[in-house]
Amino acid sequence: MYHSWDANLLVVLVTILAVGTSVLVHYEGLSRLSTWLMLRHDGQRRRKVLLGIFGVLGLHVGEIWIFGIAIWALLFYPNAGHVAGVASLGLLDAVYLSAVTFTTVGFGDVAPVGPIRFLSGTMALTGFVLVTWSASFTYLEMERFWRR
Repeated sequence: MYHSWDANLLVVLVTILAVGTSVLVHYEGLSRLSTWLMLRHDGQRRRKVLLGIFGVLGLHVGEIWIFGIAIWALLFYPNAGHVAGVASLGLLDAVYLSAVTFTTVGFGDVAPVGPIRFLSGTMALTGFVLVTWSASFTYLEMERFWRR
């Protein structure tokens, strides 16, 4: 299907790097957020929940940017593919594509074409896993702080 195996290999390696970085950022972020919430704001349960939500949202925005930068960088390689729906993909366009893919909203106005589809598909799976991980974290934090 693809004639450029070096582009395919590059996409796979960048995908592994982006997924690994995102998972590590998420793990470390949730770990530090949990510790920080335990140590701070004694007696302010609602504030802890809100800070937890904003912390989780911040982590997801960071992870979306990791994948957006990966897409944007890969498109400088001639055989890595392109994005249908835009004449020239800027960094914020790549972050937008990352956001709609990461959140599994899906493609509408822009869609990856070529080897970068592998990154997009893997990003959707990673986003789904990290969002559900965040939902579990949020539930546990609310259980800990909301009812006390």
